[in-house]
Amino acid sequence: MIELFEKDVRLENRQSSKGNQLKWNTGGRWYKADQSGYQGLAEYTVSCLLKYSDLKPEMITMYETEQIKYRSRILNGCSSTDFMKHGESLITLERLFHQFHSTESFYGSVFRIREVPDRASFLIRQTEALTGLHHFGEYLCLLLEIDAFFLNEDRHLHNIAVIQKPDGNYRLCPVFDNGASLMSDAEIDYPLEEDTIKLMKTVKSKTIAWDFQEQLDAVESMYPQQLHFHFTHRTVDQILAEEPYYPAEIKERVREIIYQQMKKYSYMF
Repeated sequence: MIELFEKDVRLENRQSSKGNQLKWNTGGRWYKADQSGYQGLAEYTVSCLLKYSDLKPEMITMYETEQIKYRSRILNGCSSTDFMKHGESLITLERLFHQFHSTESFYGSVFRIREVPDRASFLIRQTEALTGLHHFGEYLCLLLEIDAFFLNEDRHLHNIAVIQKPDGNYRLCPVFDNGASLMSDAEIDYPLEEDTIKLMKTVKSKTIAWDFQEQLDAVESMYPQQLHFHFTHRTVDQILAEEPYYPAEIKERVREIIYQQMKKYSYMF
């Protein structure tokens, strides 16, 4: 257990449709408390399984689950190493777009476009023009593959970011912030007592369409597949068994979701 204090609380300028988690930064690590569910377990599980892919290690933000003492409360959550270097800034795509188009919303501009493939093209072109990152399309394809597999319902344009270096140039972020995956909002949207399979059908994406498959088809028609997994059921079981804080009921739901997604997205293996 780690005790955290008010002086270490950080208020980020990134917005989430699920609300803002309580966050701290101390000792070179970020800590996040769970909010209405098991976000810490989701972050941990997704990052562990991404290790069993062909992503380079520097592109994966690894999370550990934590028990956090804050004031008089004991909270479940997670922690990760701060991947920012000295002098760098994390800038969301929405904020970046607003700097150059002060009267327009990037998200609104994307969703004013009728066809989903055209939305993807617009988002990629605009981001590459503003940042000079010529492989952003492949990066977006990777994120949407991760989101589809793990059912991340919170990847809107306040939750996709790039890193601005001290010299003004940009670099891609490692994959991070997957706490809204695996139906982690167990208190409100996805109660544990309800049928997991039925609930899975209700989860909506948010990046360029409301349907995970529709936005995934759009980017995979433009770019080669970016994500290839190399894990088995046994790997999933081991990762969940090694986690020390979350109850068996929650782990069983996470296991069921992943097993189902392994069938659905067998081409990723």
